[in-house]
Amino acid sequence: MTSLAVLADRLVDVLAEEDPLNELLQGYPGYDHLLPDLDAAAGERLRDRALAIAAEAAAMEPTALDRITRGVVVQQAEGVATRVDARLIEHTMADYSIAPVAVLLGRLPKVVPEGDEPFLTRLAAIPEFLATAADRHRGGIAAGRLPVASRVRAAIALIDTYLADPTHDPLRLSSIQDTEALDRLLAKEVHPALAGYRRVLHAEITPPGRPDDRPGLCWLPDGTAVYAALARMHTTTERTPEELHRTGLELMERLAGEYAEIGVKAFGVSTVAEVRQRMRTDPALRWGSAEELLAANRAAMDRAEAAAPGWIGRLPAQRCGLAPVSELEGPTASSAAYGPGPLDGSRPGTFYVNTYRATERDRCITEANAFHEGTPGHHVQITLAQQLQDVPLLRRVAWINAYMEGWALYCERLADEMGLYSDDIARLGMLANDSMRAARLVVDTGLHHFGWSRERVVDFLRANTVMSEVEIQSETDRYIEWPGQALAYMVGRLEVQRLRARAEVAESFDIKEFHDRLLGNGPLPMPVLDELLAG
Repeated sequence: MTSLAVLADRLVDVLAEEDPLNELLQGYPGYDHLLPDLDAAAGERLRDRALAIAAEAAAMEPTALDRITRGVVVQQAEGVATRVDARLIEHTMADYSIAPVAVLLGRLPKVVPEGDEPFLTRLAAIPEFLATAADRHRGGIAAGRLPVASRVRAAIALIDTYLADPTHDPLRLSSIQDTEALDRLLAKEVHPALAGYRRVLHAEITPPGRPDDRPGLCWLPDGTAVYAALARMHTTTERTPEELHRTGLELMERLAGEYAEIGVKAFGVSTVAEVRQRMRTDPALRWGSAEELLAANRAAMDRAEAAAPGWIGRLPAQRCGLAPVSELEGPTASSAAYGPGPLDGSRPGTFYVNTYRATERDRCITEANAFHEGTPGHHVQITLAQQLQDVPLLRRVAWINAYMEGWALYCERLADEMGLYSDDIARLGMLANDSMRAARLVVDTGLHHFGWSRERVVDFLRANTVMSEVEIQSETDRYIEWPGQALAYMVGRLEVQRLRARAEVAESFDIKEFHDRLLGNGPLPMPVLDELLAG
């Protein structure tokens, strides 16, 4: 009989074929020359392979230890089917995780470890990749799965920005030795293909696009069911959109007391409205330059790295890198993100800070973002997972949003326990991030289940968070085009806090031991993590 380890390895190949640009699979052999195959038939074949693996794993009666692997296999395999069934490629235009043009300009690896050939092969495949994407968009329109017109225009603007400055082409990597071949591919293949794709977007895809008052999945055929499935996949729970919406509203109400408590120390004001108004409007709470923003992030991570051994027993040896988001990605990227290092550990993971319009960005949230993305957040969790021994590779590289983002958001609060925030302004930033993550439960479900307009989302975020205007606009577009993903943060955090509260009942509770158990098995679906920590 096939073992769970063999099924797990087979599923890694499915995941690598689905997304050869998967950051957690850097260095996995056989796929570093490929782009995602966007053909619908290819997706159906992957779906069938994944569900066959899930069925075989579910039928097994594993040992207690193997139950962890089985839980990961089933959840990850079913996730492939959910993504194929969602058909987001048909109408997603500018989101970096899914949209074709953003994938090419934002997710192609910027470091080529060995030889030119894989990267040049990928560049040569771009014309077919974009032609297939255009066909998928056309198929989506024919089936009533229309894009949002403003997001098509955003994709066109992204292409225009790219093509306007070929001398600073982000795809012209300095590590490529054969510069003549690189320049030839860019000039003869990549640039014309993007220009042709732009013409398709302008002439065929923009005109039938949905208006901004109907941006959610619920306006598309079977969209409500698709969204419910995506919510289950991203949260790894059975919480319904209605329940998630209520949870977000309740959390935002509970945060009011903390805003008042810390706000009186920081500003001498005590109402939530006064605190938020000060955070939104005080020019002293904005950065003076991109350099100042980067330096503050480095200082916060330095403090975290010094304190972490008192709270987590096993820590990665490699420090987290720090770099700005590229100028091209800045207008559409989130304020902060983590890029994992390769599986072989040849270079560390990197915390990317968005310095686009830095002087409009919020000083308050900087430290919370650093603790989320760097140490003790994503850098610790992902690097430790990569270093696991004696488990199938799948257990090291599974992308489970609720676990990964839940841990990172938990770390923003853990940092407060660790005494890492430099002042009450930074602690208010922790609350600001909490408000944003709670608001995500409201607006993501509002968009895709309850039919909210884009304007209603923007108005809600303005009224209930302290996000800057530039962040409100970019985050709203992110929720529109990546449905369900934003739910994972707060749902995962709530689950981690629930599991910790359960563990703290024991007299022998030790925080370092709890964190080591939580981090010691790689990313896990929430029900599997619950079972593991209950044992």
